[in-house]
Amino acid sequence: MAQTYPLRLAHINDTHSNFEPSRVQFTVNQGRQNYRVVTHSGGYARLAFHIEKARAQAKAANQEFLLLHGGDSFQGTLYFREFQGRANAHLLNLLKPDAMVLGNHEIDAGNLPVKAFLNRIDFPLLAGNMDLSHEDPLKSGRLSGHPMLLDYNTQTATANTLLKPFFNTTLAIVGITLDQMKLIARPDPDTHFIHAIDTTKRTVAQLKKQGIHHIIVLSHLGVDQDRELAAAVDGISLIVGGHSHTLQGDFTDLGLSNMPYGEQVNHTPIVHAGKYAETLGLVDIEFDSKGKAISFNGSNHFMLSADITVSESSANAQTDRSLTNKPAITRQQASRAIASMLEAHPNNLGEQENTEITQIIKTQYRPALDALENNTLTYIPRDFVHTRLPSKDYPHGSELAPWVSRSMYKAARKIDPSIDFALHNAGGVRQDLNKGRLSLADVLGRILPFELPLTLYKIKGQYLVEVIESAINTATNNGVTGTGSGSFPYPYGLKFAYDGHQPKGKRVNHVEVYQNKQWRPLNTQAHYIGVSSSYTASGKEGYDALLHAQWQKNLQSQTLQEAFVDYVSHYGEKINQALTINVQYTSHRSPPMTDSAITNKQ
Repeated sequence: MAQTYPLRLAHINDTHSNFEPSRVQFTVNQGRQNYRVVTHSGGYARLAFHIEKARAQAKAANQEFLLLHGGDSFQGTLYFREFQGRANAHLLNLLKPDAMVLGNHEIDAGNLPVKAFLNRIDFPLLAGNMDLSHEDPLKSGRLSGHPMLLDYNTQTATANTLLKPFFNTTLAIVGITLDQMKLIARPDPDTHFIHAIDTTKRTVAQLKKQGIHHIIVLSHLGVDQDRELAAAVDGISLIVGGHSHTLQGDFTDLGLSNMPYGEQVNHTPIVHAGKYAETLGLVDIEFDSKGKAISFNGSNHFMLSADITVSESSANAQTDRSLTNKPAITRQQASRAIASMLEAHPNNLGEQENTEITQIIKTQYRPALDALENNTLTYIPRDFVHTRLPSKDYPHGSELAPWVSRSMYKAARKIDPSIDFALHNAGGVRQDLNKGRLSLADVLGRILPFELPLTLYKIKGQYLVEVIESAINTATNNGVTGTGSGSFPYPYGLKFAYDGHQPKGKRVNHVEVYQNKQWRPLNTQAHYIGVSSSYTASGKEGYDALLHAQWQKNLQSQTLQEAFVDYVSHYGEKINQALTINVQYTSHRSPPMTDSAITNKQ
């Protein structure tokens, strides 16, 4: 009988400094009624407990065990703002990962924070397509040659690879990250990123020549590019991904996604585990002697608190209620039923935790955050959902991002009253704005964790149209190699329609600017004054046409965070009002929208 090679894999990605349990929200149906359910999931103490449990189970079953991190440990919460990666390294070491791939947010502030992280971690950081051969050997943030980094090998044009014993053979782990890193992050100018698919293809071929057939690619490319990678490169045993915050699995009973966990492309399973340390991917895989997965059994798991809050959802099932004119069960009955359902849910591991890690967070890191938590800015009258891209449920996209743009506009107007619009990228907003008390910590650590100055600029109308289309093309991979959905633009004082079925260069139309208290068609030959974060104003993520601005002026005294804090502190009650719909969007994946249909929706 041919030997098989069993592996138990635990994987996480895009944890973004969420060391404590994160707030999660579900929509659950009970008694012909939809309910909104709020609770908490994950965090490092719960992750540690269940990872150790999985590790012990693997040992008892004579399986090899791996814990892999798909990148983007940095940014996201006040823990990163306060400790700049020190807490990330400390707490990740306690999880004992076998490897992590470099994410774009690790290199948001250049190479120096990456070096500090490398100096602290006990596991290798993989960046097999990061070329450091031109790096200044005398600079303080030099990464080349660091013993904890596996980067690009210029002599072989392949990734330096982590090799691990695997029963009677060898397992290779190849780390591949975004090759368009300079468009989405801020690596040092002497740091370059080689084409992800080409690097992987050469690396896999080299490993195969060496007789190594069990090859895992640890990727920070996003699920769409992981699919392209699997289709283009034969012989990858498994792709463990990150970057796109993709929750694989059927979670329709919780009002969430339904997509295959471990979907196969070209005989290669691809796994992703959501975001923010809310979920843990666990899978048992058997490989044959050639590295092909012949058995695959796993899923993503929440780690839910027993405490839940249940309220009536606005998305209710109407059919039966219209007949009875009352719910089939009471709120209390529904709450008990939902609590029981969640506790027994096959994708809920529960709230058991590693108490040692809980105490470390509580005593060493939490005190610095408490003062910010106690600073109340305002009370928000309702939930505002943040979704990066327009969708069936949110056809105009994010409910929150336009409010962030409005706060930028109001802040910039105090400096230049002639300002016409604000424009912000979806990825600059990280989470929903929830009903109830809003603290300074919520804004700085959860919703807008990036401390970016605002930038004023004067730009010709034609370039503004180019910016909008390029950002959306990049966000949706519409005919370009995208940088991710975070590129999608959300304006204030500006509105537009985008039709993804039109030829490139003609997808944006019906552009209007709000001037003198009325909407006016954009004049492509006129100049307008706008404000964005310094990140997008520098041309990142498809916003390169902003570099055609007649002038740019960084407002060092006014950051994105400060603008939103100031706005909600003074005008929090106005956030209950609806903003003008400023995004009309037709995806290139949906049926084309006629010009008349667009006009009727304006």
